[in-house]
Amino acid sequence: MNNLKNQSGTVDKRITSTSIVDWFLRLLKGTLIGIGAILPGLSGGVMMVIFGVYEPLLRFIANIRVNFFKNVRFFIPVGIGMGLGIVGFSAVVEYAFEHYAAIFIWLFIGFISGTFPSLFKTAGKQGRKPIHWIFLIVMSIGTFFFMHWMDTINSVAMAPSFGAWILSGVLIGLGVVVPGMSPSNFLIYLDLYQAMASGIRQLDFGVIIPLAIGVIVCIFAFAKLVSWLFNKAYTFMYHFILAVVIGSTLAIIPSGVTGWTILICAVMFVLGAAAAYAFSILEERTPRENLF
Repeated sequence: MNNLKNQSGTVDKRITSTSIVDWFLRLLKGTLIGIGAILPGLSGGVMMVIFGVYEPLLRFIANIRVNFFKNVRFFIPVGIGMGLGIVGFSAVVEYAFEHYAAIFIWLFIGFISGTFPSLFKTAGKQGRKPIHWIFLIVMSIGTFFFMHWMDTINSVAMAPSFGAWILSGVLIGLGVVVPGMSPSNFLIYLDLYQAMASGIRQLDFGVIIPLAIGVIVCIFAFAKLVSWLFNKAYTFMYHFILAVVIGSTLAIIPSGVTGWTILICAVMFVLGAAAAYAFSILEERTPRENLF
């Protein structure tokens, strides 16, 4: 009887330990997603895909009444992490991007590269055909040139206002629902990025509230459509996302890096890739409930 109790206690401790590790993994994911959402050239949607949050989140929003409380508990640490990433790191991101852009970008390229094997495996879960490879190549090239075209557009300044911040929130929401679309690039184009980053850093609710409204409205408006597309064309949808990740990552590779900065960028890339790969391996070994 005592042995059974001990065994039961051991199992309970193991389950508790696993749950805590999983909770902090999701918190870390959310933080990196939040940073990706405000980093020019990246998008929160791409980071969600890379860290395995994208599809579960869309399914939850599209079927909000199914396992509602279980899903809320699952996404609470992700939401907290996103808040930390966006608010807590907005000043860091702004400073790093202004003074050490190449180094900072190569770190994130490392993160993306390190998790790419896991993402590639997920995309092929239902098999691949030659048409999927062709689609992947064509869309990767198209995304690459689209991102470069965005850089050539002259800025069209838009005055900060309640409506402008709602529009900015909608763009950020699209960056979540449509992985690879970098809302930061559009906000830079509209000359709203610096004002938005400053408003978030200073906890200006005149900026934060309309941003949140725009994000929520956009995500809820499009989540059901995207979820339906996943159900009808899973392999095509995931290969589209793979293509966007490849194309957008190649497009943000910084140019003009010289001297010792090349070595520092290489080190940051390796560190980012190794950390992300270890992160994905740890995630695969951490059992979790099937939410859907």
